[in-house]
Amino acid sequence: MKTTMKMKLTAIATVAAMATSLAACSNSPAKTASCSLPEGPNLEQAISQARFDLETGCEHEFDAYFQRLLSIAEGDPKKENKASFSDFLLWSNDAGLLSKRQARETYNRYFGVKYVSLVSDYSVCSQTCPQQSDVMRKMNRELGDKEQGLLKVSADRINYTRASNLYQETELVLEATCEACGPLE
Repeated sequence: MKTTMKMKLTAIATVAAMATSLAACSNSPAKTASCSLPEGPNLEQAISQARFDLETGCEHEFDAYFQRLLSIAEGDPKKENKASFSDFLLWSNDAGLLSKRQARETYNRYFGVKYVSLVSDYSVCSQTCPQQSDVMRKMNRELGDKEQGLLKVSADRINYTRASNLYQETELVLEATCEACGPLE
């Protein structure tokens, strides 16, 4: 009987100690991110929140944060948004979230005229032509990203038109080149 009572008192003391420890942890001043995507119309505030969250445990959500920032910027399209995204991607590289190459390719995918999905390869006949439809499909998806970045986020109709024209020219040149290559054996 005494042993059972002693075990119960020990269990109660253990639970009380654990509760006290948990309460002490919850009162700590360190902030952690909630991983809730930024809201509101202000791009700079949204970028600030995204940076905080991505530095404090939400780095696995980088793509979702980037897409949300693009959506927020669509609400106030202006040329200055390009610089904001460039700064954000440079910061992402400095913070170790993206490699320098990934940051550059992400920026160019949305805000550049040239296509990152069109790999420059000197053996077009043997490398690119067998994958011609796949290459054009990837470029078409990237053209959609350029529409979002250049037109909807940056209000840069001139560079979007250049990117669209480059897509059409590439399609024609690739088609003619692959036809000239003839069937590959």
